[in-house]
Amino acid sequence: MIGVGKIKQYTNVLDKPLSKGKQEVSLSAFAFLFSELVQYNQTQVDNIAELERRLEDAGYAVGARVLELLCHREKGNRRETRLIGILSFVHSTVWKVLFGKIADSLEKGTEHEDEYMISEKELLVNRFISIPKDMGAFNCGAFAAGIVRVCSVSRTVYVYTNQIS
Repeated sequence: MIGVGKIKQYTNVLDKPLSKGKQEVSLSAFAFLFSELVQYNQTQVDNIAELERRLEDAGYAVGARVLELLCHREKGNRRETRLIGILSFVHSTVWKVLFGKIADSLEKGTEHEDEYMISEKELLVNRFISIPKDMGAFNCGAFAAGIVRVCSVSRTVYVYTNQIS
């Protein structure tokens, strides 16, 4: 028969390769879902610091799951134990899966020995957000910081964005 081949059956969802099929989510669907997440959490808090903390916690939950899945798929259940290795993996592989591109830079901080920064010029979670004047310095990048917090046990890791005021 022409065109008939064996189709590989996967017994577990974790075994499916990342590159098969279209793995992208519509940007408008993501923007809508993320704005709903921000609006819901905004109704549950009294101040901006608490709102950013809740977004960071939501990002932490996402980051833990994505990091676990990608470590399983990409590294064959091997986990990186060195901080630089983990941050490099997050900077490249995790960032690309979540935001569609590798983060702009990974830099070592100058103030502390164990301080690192992942920089992104135009972070996806800040792209469609307009911040009212009364919310001041609110930054949705706290969500991305929560994703990165998964890999930083006792070290300081920052996610820097260029936010347009």
